[in-house]
Amino acid sequence: MKPVTAHVCLKLKTHNNPPPPLLRLLAFGPCEEILDVHRSDYSFPSYKVTQLTSYLSLLLLSPETKCKSGPVDLVFLIDSSRSVRPHEFETMRKFMIDILDTLDIGPNTTRVGVVQYSSQVRSEFSLKTHSNLDAMVKGINQIIPLAQGTMTGLAIKYMMNMAFSAEEGDRPKVPNVAVIVTDGRPQDRVAEVAAEARDKGIEIYAVGVARADMTSLRAMASPPFEDHVFLVESFDLIHQFGLQFQDKLCGVDLCLETAHGCEHICESSPSSFHCLCLPGYTLNNDGKTCAAIDLCVEGKHDCEQICISSPGSFTCDCKKGYKLNDDKKTCSMINYCSFGNHSCDHECVSVLSGYHCRCNEGYRLLDDSKTCQDVDMCNTVEHGCEHQCVSTPGSFYCVCPEGQLLQDDGKSCGTCKSANIDLVLLIDGSKSVRPQNFELVKKFVNQVVDSLDISAHGTRVGLVQYSSRVRTEFPLNMYHSADEIKAAVMKVDYMEKGTMTGLALKHMLENSFSEAEGARPTSRNIPRIGLVFTDGRSQDDITEYAKKAKEAGITMYAVGVGKAVEDELREIASEPVEKHFYYTTDFTAISTIAENLKLNVCPEESQGEIEVKDPCACESLVEFQQCLYPSLIRSPLVGMTARLEQLENQLLSRK
Repeated sequence: MKPVTAHVCLKLKTHNNPPPPLLRLLAFGPCEEILDVHRSDYSFPSYKVTQLTSYLSLLLLSPETKCKSGPVDLVFLIDSSRSVRPHEFETMRKFMIDILDTLDIGPNTTRVGVVQYSSQVRSEFSLKTHSNLDAMVKGINQIIPLAQGTMTGLAIKYMMNMAFSAEEGDRPKVPNVAVIVTDGRPQDRVAEVAAEARDKGIEIYAVGVARADMTSLRAMASPPFEDHVFLVESFDLIHQFGLQFQDKLCGVDLCLETAHGCEHICESSPSSFHCLCLPGYTLNNDGKTCAAIDLCVEGKHDCEQICISSPGSFTCDCKKGYKLNDDKKTCSMINYCSFGNHSCDHECVSVLSGYHCRCNEGYRLLDDSKTCQDVDMCNTVEHGCEHQCVSTPGSFYCVCPEGQLLQDDGKSCGTCKSANIDLVLLIDGSKSVRPQNFELVKKFVNQVVDSLDISAHGTRVGLVQYSSRVRTEFPLNMYHSADEIKAAVMKVDYMEKGTMTGLALKHMLENSFSEAEGARPTSRNIPRIGLVFTDGRSQDDITEYAKKAKEAGITMYAVGVGKAVEDELREIASEPVEKHFYYTTDFTAISTIAENLKLNVCPEESQGEIEVKDPCACESLVEFQQCLYPSLIRSPLVGMTARLEQLENQLLSRK
């Protein structure tokens, strides 16, 4: 069979007037048949138009003349309200079939769906239901009209949300075309929902028949209206739209056949085209040329240092001396020291341009810029040490001769440093002491406190009371002035009960002289002094912890009164025992011990004070004689010598 390719020519005799648009030449090859249409003006009879259109349809809609428009998703939205008579609905049914017959139907070419509406909306078949023409024709022939109202807006909304959905077979990036056929005025609003559909990319053709409202058709259709709005007098003339729709849908590919002017990409659509740009470019206002998107200039990047732009993208880079991290955005300084070739004696310091060597504190860098030499601070600074300066890397310290202590200024030496000691007093609170004597013990403690320079950085004092148990009254770090300590001492409550001196020594060693309770680190060489005051024999062993306390560097003083055991006191006291052991038979005499204790802790602080001693003691009498006799003898001899010198001078002057 010879294919029909629409080789039809219309020969018009129009008395020098141009033909109307409907009768334009539709020929794509040599004319195989010529129709002579005689006319003198544009009032061409409608029946002739109908005959002509039908004749052309028979030729153009031949099965062999399939539209090669490319993939299209096409949905017919047909009005089946009661105003559409049965024979008119049959004409509309044939109208759809005739258009489908020209299309290249298939799952990868043209997909078609049909939706009818009146007061309600019903999908007859979706875009994915049928994949061939025969099935679609069968589906169209089985449509039963709803015969109710005209809810066109509702139908457009359904078409937009359902018919053109992926679930119903709509394909991405494939043109969506809708053909709305109606014969009356909509009973709902159509402008807003039609605009929404057009915004979603649906190209809408509005075909009105007979009583259709032109204003509503223009509100529904896509622009330009002259290409998308059609109004015919009756359903018999609806084929006019079929021809023009085919012309629009199956026209030439303007991207291939014309000089479209698109710089990058030309994308065809039925009867038109539009330009697109490659990724990373944006379309200019002329709609044809493209400009590269510079994300760096627009600030749409997160590079820490340098942004290098490429069309629609960017890469990050770093300044000299830095390297890009694994996140490809942030930068880190290059660690030249990590290369392992610096040869620095002490420390390698990486910088932007490379590295340099640095010495530890107390050392200096030699001329080779790598080797370090320690600095003798004692020879380079005015250290001010009274006795001896000891150099350390970057610093120095002073030391004193044996038997002397470094003073608070860190430079001078002395035999006493009472202003800088940690003193813990252990006072016996057993029932044998009795309340009135315990008050004397508290006064004894305050006498000792008065003899010391109390401060946070000077002397610190802690107080522990013991009987059958041990209780810390206040630790070394609680009070920092003599008044605070003395007030706290007077508030101490008498415990009574037994005499566990060994337990008290253990508590003092393990707790009272701990850094947690305010004892300063042993590395600071601050003297630690423990003073035990007791009035009787201990009910537990004192030997172990008395020894451990002294081995720990604590200078121990033992003060006994009344029934205190001398052997125990001597075992507690540090060497020489005579300077660290005191005893009196009566509590009223302990104030004398307090005076002696002050002088022994720091003899220089007496500053001329006379040590209180028993005047009847033998050693006191001997000392009295040793002081008195020289003064008794020395005075007459001095006077006599002066008198003799005077007489000798007189005799010499007479000669």
